[in-house]
Amino acid sequence: MPRIVLGVAGGIAAYKVVEVLRGLTESGHDVTVVPTAAALEFVGAPTWAALSGKPVNTSVWHDVEQVVHVRLGQSADLVLVAPATADLLARATHGIADDLLTNVLLTARCPIVMAPAMHTEMWQHPATQRNVAELRARGVIVLEPASGRLTGADTGPGRLPDPSAIIAAARDALRRAPSADLAGLRLLITAGGTREAIDPVRFIGNHSSGKQGFELARTAVARGAEVTVIVAHVDVEPPAGATIIRVSSGEQMHAEVARLMPESDVVVMAAAVADFRPSEVAESKVKKAETPAAISLELQPTTDILASIVASRVGSSPLIVGFAAETGDASASVLEHGRAKLARKRCDLLVVNDVSPGKAFGADDNEVVILGGHGEVTVSRASKAVVADAIWDAVLARIPAV
Repeated sequence: MPRIVLGVAGGIAAYKVVEVLRGLTESGHDVTVVPTAAALEFVGAPTWAALSGKPVNTSVWHDVEQVVHVRLGQSADLVLVAPATADLLARATHGIADDLLTNVLLTARCPIVMAPAMHTEMWQHPATQRNVAELRARGVIVLEPASGRLTGADTGPGRLPDPSAIIAAARDALRRAPSADLAGLRLLITAGGTREAIDPVRFIGNHSSGKQGFELARTAVARGAEVTVIVAHVDVEPPAGATIIRVSSGEQMHAEVARLMPESDVVVMAAAVADFRPSEVAESKVKKAETPAAISLELQPTTDILASIVASRVGSSPLIVGFAAETGDASASVLEHGRAKLARKRCDLLVVNDVSPGKAFGADDNEVVILGGHGEVTVSRASKAVVADAIWDAVLARIPAV
């Protein structure tokens, strides 16, 4: 049973962490809650004790003979801090150990995940940003806060990530422990399905759920990378810890990829981008009563983003990973189509998956073949998180050659 120390700092978002604790314990984790004195002003010790099934320690002077302030960190498989306030981030950065939680952070040799929550001005302050950068450089997983309503009437970045996203980040860190092999890499990922407008209410789209792209982002964060995701339309919540940029059409996605590509080490094109768009977009809704029984819709090709960025890069950086969602037909198999696509696109790696009905879109698992590099790697049907890790392993195998 994984042993987690759940540190709770003194912020109003502490009340949301009750759901994090419940989710971890109900999924079979052994959780010890270590709140700061300020945290207990928001949620009392009886609540943490009742939901964790354990006494709540708050002082380095409690059970001194057990050396708790050292043993908790030494024995943990994961330390998760939520909310991580600006004060807690600062103390952790500078090695200050003036309470039980900061002692745990100093003695822990396991993965550490921090979920910040504070007002926007505090999050954006240069001191906080320097502290976050320093912690990340040490291998600490500091999630990006969400944007939204804060305390009072304030709105902006600084909101605690959703409890389910924090739990997912914790599970990923445990699964990958103690690896931080993507640390220092800046990853750009596209996810979801684009929509090409016909009129203000109708569009051409596809069945992509965004799950595989988000699993790529989630696992990359757990492995220490700095992750940006350009997101079209998805059916799932975005992962904590990644910077999210929203787009709708293929042209919008192309513009964002082109803008961010020069500052990225790896670009992964996991989104399902529409191949065609209407030649003209109606300014108002096309009324059914005003049209004949059948209408013709003229389509034109969309920009081939993958081919475009391969052609525009200078030298061999960034490393570019494409996706080929294929179905077999009379002319070739799925894999044969994938090999031909790799030859045409000239990307570094191509992830080929069979998208016949029920095999990929919307499913929680996937099976792929990774082409390029040192041959072909087959990933048998497994969770999309396992597939994502296999893709990152293939990327790492190519990084020295870039």
